[in-house]
Amino acid sequence: MNFTNASGQTIAYDDIGSPDLKTVVLVHGFSSNRAEGWRRTGWYAAMEKRRERLIALDLRGHGQSEKSHDPSDYGQSAMASDIIALMDHLEVERATLIGFSLGARLSLIAALDHSHRFDHLVLGGIGARIFDPPRHIDQMAQAMETEDLEAIDNPLLKSFRHFADEQGEDRLALAACSRGEGHGFDPDALFAVRAPTLVVAGARDLLAGSPEGLAEAIPGAKAVSLPGCDHFATITHASFKGKVFDFLDGWMDVDEPGGFR
Repeated sequence: MNFTNASGQTIAYDDIGSPDLKTVVLVHGFSSNRAEGWRRTGWYAAMEKRRERLIALDLRGHGQSEKSHDPSDYGQSAMASDIIALMDHLEVERATLIGFSLGARLSLIAALDHSHRFDHLVLGGIGARIFDPPRHIDQMAQAMETEDLEAIDNPLLKSFRHFADEQGEDRLALAACSRGEGHGFDPDALFAVRAPTLVVAGARDLLAGSPEGLAEAIPGAKAVSLPGCDHFATITHASFKGKVFDFLDGWMDVDEPGGFR
């Protein structure tokens, strides 16, 4: 299914389950798409078993959504507004919002700007490095633009490029997305987040940094570090789903060993 956002771009999405069920909105990461980020990794099936309505979109420039090659179309605040626009399009007043990596950054922006729309917030694949100055912006764009995969020296950038190639993504659209206007996060400003929040990152995720460092800035937020996981392994790890569902079901209200706060 598709809808048209405020910028006139076509955004693809899935809407699975009855409108009478509790709604969960899923937002994938950079160079991924809703099918790879959420369906293949088992989140669609898990939500169906939990009897929850699932809504997942392809971000601008990704999957089956429109793929502009103009960086001005990829401001993160504008991309976050697509989440709210989709909820409005489907007449969803409140939902649980789960984002991963870039999708988590956009979910946090949406939760700050529209706090009354979300029952719970899950931020996966990000951590304290969200407060650092932007890194690798033009290098990421160049990694997407080059024809020679082996010319990419940075292992992380090479992994993103390889992943994009595997998914058949439009590399020039991804380059434009990486050059789009970012959104800085002030730790003090995150006090405005009102939804109960869970932050999850792999213990070996150098891109995300400490999930505890981000959770400390959000009132009442909980943090989980997944042992042995790097950035790409986190979303596929069964423990990620388990921790998220424990959080949503109210089983993380007390301190526990192993990364809970």
